This record gives sequence, C-alpha cells and structure tokens, in this order.
Amino acid sequence: MELIPTLPYDIGLECLIRVPYDNFSSVTSVSRNWKLQIELPEFWRRRRATGSTRQVILMAQARIDPRLKLGSFKYSAFSVYKLTLYEPESGYWAELPPVPGISDGLPMFCQLVGVGLNLVVMGGWNPLTWESSNAVFVFSFVSATWRRGADMPGCRRSFFGCAADSERTVYVAGGHDEEKNALKSAMTYDVVRNMWVPMPDMASERDECKCTFFQGKFHVIGGYDTSMQGQFGTSAESFDPSTWQWDQVNEHFFESATCPRTCVEAGDGKLYLCRDGNVLALGKSTWQPVAAIPVELRSVAFVTAWRGKILMTGSMGFNEPHNTYVLDLQSYKWTKMDTPVNFSGHVQSGCCLEM
Repeated sequence: MELIPTLPYDIGLECLIRVPYDNFSSVTSVSRNWKLQIELPEFWRRRRATGSTRQVILMAQARIDPRLKLGSFKYSAFSVYKLTLYEPESGYWAELPPVPGISDGLPMFCQLVGVGLNLVVMGGWNPLTWESSNAVFVFSFVSATWRRGADMPGCRRSFFGCAADSERTVYVAGGHDEEKNALKSAMTYDVVRNMWVPMPDMASERDECKCTFFQGKFHVIGGYDTSMQGQFGTSAESFDPSTWQWDQVNEHFFESATCPRTCVEAGDGKLYLCRDGNVLALGKSTWQPVAAIPVELRSVAFVTAWRGKILMTGSMGFNEPHNTYVLDLQSYKWTKMDTPVNFSGHVQSGCCLEM
C-alpha cells in the first residue's frame, strides 16, 4: 500500500511522521489513509523515536485588556478566558479556536486535560451567572475541530481534580457539589467512546484536590473534607486501573497541611511541588528543596511538567503581568521564556500534550 504515490510505503511513512502537528487537519483532509495512519499508536511510537514530537502547553488564560498602555507597569485583564497554546521549544504562542456556543469566554475554573491527540475542557462556572456546569468539550488536533462530549454524570461538581492516562481515558475525582459538600466520588471518561464509567468511591472527601497519573496509577493528592472548608490536609490516595481498586491511604503524603495545586510529575518518576519560595521534590518519603523560585514568579499561577522540565507561570503580585519560566531538572537552572503582552494574562488551569 502506497501512502504517497511513487514512493515506497516506508519512505512515505517517514515523510508523514515528520509532518508538524498543526498541519494534521490539512493532511487528514487529503487522504483517509493518512488519517488512519496518524491515529495509530505505532505511528506515534515511531514519531517519538525520530524526535519529531513537540511538547505543547495548553492553558486557560485571561485575555489582556486591549486598553493596556505600552510601558505601563500595571496590567489589567477582563475576567474572560481564552485557550492559549505554547511551544516551549520554539517559543511559539497562539490562541486555539473558541469553544462553539460559548461567546463569553471559557467557563471560570474549568479543567483542561490532554489525552491522546485531544484537549478536553471540563466543568467550570458560567462567567456571567457563576452557575456550575458539567459540560465537556473535546478539541481534536487531528481535525482541528471541536465536539461536544457527554456531560459529567451526577451532581454539578466544582474544583475537582482530573488527570489522563495520555491514551484515551480521563480520570475525575473529588471537588464539591452545589451545596459546597465535598465529594469522595470518582469516575472515568473514555474520549474515544464518549462514555463515563463510575469508579469506587475514595476513602475521603477531597475538595480542591490535585490529580496526576503516573507509574500506572491515578493519584489524588490533598484536598479537604466538608467539615474543614479550605483547610487542606496531608493525605493522598491512588487508584490502580488494573485491579479497579484504591490503594491504602497515605496519611502523611505531606509533612504538614499543604495546598496541592502546584504538585506535578515530570516524567522522571518524581513528584514536584512549589512551597515557601522553592521547588520541592519528593524523595523516598520526604520533600526536599531543589531550586529557588524566581522572584518574578512570587505569585505562582500555573505549573506543568514533562520529561525533566517544569514550566511555571506567575507574577510579582496582583495586577502584574505574568511571566513564564522553564526549570531544567538536571541542572536545576531556570530559563525565562519570551512572553508576548497579549499572552501575559493570568492562567487558571492547563495541561501538557506531546504531539
């Protein structure tokens, strides 16, 4: 079977493997065979092996007030959020197409999850009415189009945690209902089948928990129960998809009460956290500082990580422009990234995709 006329199959595949991800929609519209190839797991294994993939950061970011005066130290932003795409390697910034039917910007406090070749936007609050939503939207980087996913089942939950296995499944846990009751329920969303499946309940209620998927398990970190209302705990628990069971709760995941919002896994099997002006790494059982956070990131807004790198956005304080830095986890050196003014707004949530 020829992928490209007159070229042997292997050479045609090598050409296809090197197509930039932002050209996928054009390529797949030309040939059904090309589309089928791009969606195969083997295609992505070979693409990674040739070094043709790119790390892409996706963020729910505030639009900057167009009345901003150049040279001003004070920045202000409307409470309208857009979808920002950033390539750390090339320095490329762009805005993704808006979610269809949402004219007032992204839902406030929505969650972004990268899974396979898709970006999933989940939940959040209507920016005008502040009503919580269970809506799900999926953006395909293969077709460059949006589709409406199946709503999250059950109560309308806010401030839940979520993470993906990077292939096709999103895991959701915790948060609180419309009466501010913390939740211990959890569920999975299959992006391909557009189907939700309930999981066994967690051992504890976990509002404002942080979730990550690594070492084959779904980890739910920190949070607080209804009675604590904003007073974070120290525990965490993990779910093993192979046994469909939760492991025993780790009551001392943190040494003291800690907000888990900045906790990330960096592809090296370690967890990292921002606290007291430092980046901390979790050793066998304790958190150890590995790098001081730059002063321009005094107020950390968003953290994500991939293959030995941590990307962090933040500002010097309220009403200040947001800066972007990347930390190399081998040298523990920071690199400040060029951030255009129109991409210097506050970041509420985000994720990382390898494409």
